[in-house]
Amino acid sequence: MAIKDEYLQEALKVVPIPNILINMVSKRARQLKLGSKAMVQSYERLSPENVALKEIAEGYLYYRLPNEPAIEGQEEMLGDIPQDVV
Repeated sequence: MAIKDEYLQEALKVVPIPNILINMVSKRARQLKLGSKAMVQSYERLSPENVALKEIAEGYLYYRLPNEPAIEGQEEMLGDIPQDVV
C-alpha cells in the first residue's frame, strides 16, 4: 500500500521536520508490524506506515528534541510506556 498524501500532510503539520517524521513513522510502523495495537481507528484497511502517520497527525505520538524542555503534562501521559517507544 502507498502512503496516503492526506495523512502525510496532516502529520507534517505536527512534525514539520521531514527527517524526524520519517524516523518516527518507521519506528512506529515496525512496532505495529510486531503486534503493537494501533492507537487510532480506521474504517479502511491501512498499512502500518499510514497508521503511524494518522497517530502522529491525531496527536498520539510526539517528539521532543534533546535540549527541549518537556511540555507540561507530557511526562504524565507517558506513564508506563517504555522510553524507546517515545
